[in-house]
Amino acid sequence: MEKMVQPGDLVGAVGFGTQIRKSPYFDATVRWGARGFSVYNHMYIPRDFGDPVQNFWNLVNDAILCDVAVERQVEITGPDAARFVQLLTPRNLSALAVGQCKYILITSAEGGIINDPVLLRLGANHFWISLADSDVLLWAKGVAVNAGMDVTIVEPDVSPLQLQGPKSGEIMKAVFGEAIESLRYYWLTEVDLDGIPLIVSRTGWSSELGYEIYLRDGTRGDDLWEHLMSVGGPLGLVPGHTSSIRRIEGGMLSYHADMDIDTNPFELGLDRLVDLEMEADFIGKAALRDIKRQGARRSQVGLEIEGPPLTAPNTVQWPVEKNGEQIGHVTSAIHSPRLERNIALALVAANHSAVGSSADVVTPDGTLPARIVPKPFYDPKKRLAATAV
Repeated sequence: MEKMVQPGDLVGAVGFGTQIRKSPYFDATVRWGARGFSVYNHMYIPRDFGDPVQNFWNLVNDAILCDVAVERQVEITGPDAARFVQLLTPRNLSALAVGQCKYILITSAEGGIINDPVLLRLGANHFWISLADSDVLLWAKGVAVNAGMDVTIVEPDVSPLQLQGPKSGEIMKAVFGEAIESLRYYWLTEVDLDGIPLIVSRTGWSSELGYEIYLRDGTRGDDLWEHLMSVGGPLGLVPGHTSSIRRIEGGMLSYHADMDIDTNPFELGLDRLVDLEMEADFIGKAALRDIKRQGARRSQVGLEIEGPPLTAPNTVQWPVEKNGEQIGHVTSAIHSPRLERNIALALVAANHSAVGSSADVVTPDGTLPARIVPKPFYDPKKRLAATAV
């Protein structure tokens, strides 16, 4: 078991303030070894439980518990809730069943990506948008002002945890019983755990088998964390943080890193999330139709970068060059200890995006040769994440 750290041990190392929210699990994560935090959706998120490479191996070999309460929920209810949610996204939701989840895009009038959340349908007129890092609550409220629809939009008292890794299924059965085994990939169920109200989904931001556990009472955060660790610890569960190594291996996108409001779905190869033929209207439909007709000017690619192992993820976008001219930029880069090479996601000019093409990446340690390769870099069929328990 990891050394238990007391909150006072962090004084002077992390500057906390009242203007940034703490999750219901904040104190528990500090006790269990969180050494560093960043801010996401106006809330602190643990980013450091020690060696990030060990955190990666814990995730891919066993299981980790991550505080992701920063994935704030936008709750949409009311008679027009389904119609309003469809207005926000170009993904066709006509077949979305109650109890089902979908990865969606929220687009601007110009076709740019405002957020790439997971949508959960809890009832016929009850939805949660589980957010990446942007203010969709304010966007949705603004859209509703002139939408002429009967909807109520709030941020509910909901705070998710992620339990991810190959042992997560067995741990979940130990916590919730055998019935959890029937929960399908990208579906959800409502659970009461000894009086703690939860929604559990077969989702997660890890590219591994995993679950998200949505706490519906913020006063019970400590109880939930300690219960999960008490049951899961003997089965291999350790506290951790979302792994940049694993998510880049899996080609998973990070908002503000790999895309933003100036990036459109076609540049990212996310055509499957855009239905321009559906009867329903959505924000950005005309713009996305024009972009598709003209063709995207940029394309997201995978890169293998030569040179010594990168010691940390990039903190700025690195230029990608061809024959001395910039053709794009690296958005996310890391060294994969499993693949034993440096891997990266990059946005480059569409005419320079062919697999097998060479390029150069300008890093703080010098210019390094690179090659465009297929992505994702590992488990391209997502068999690990979708495997039944």
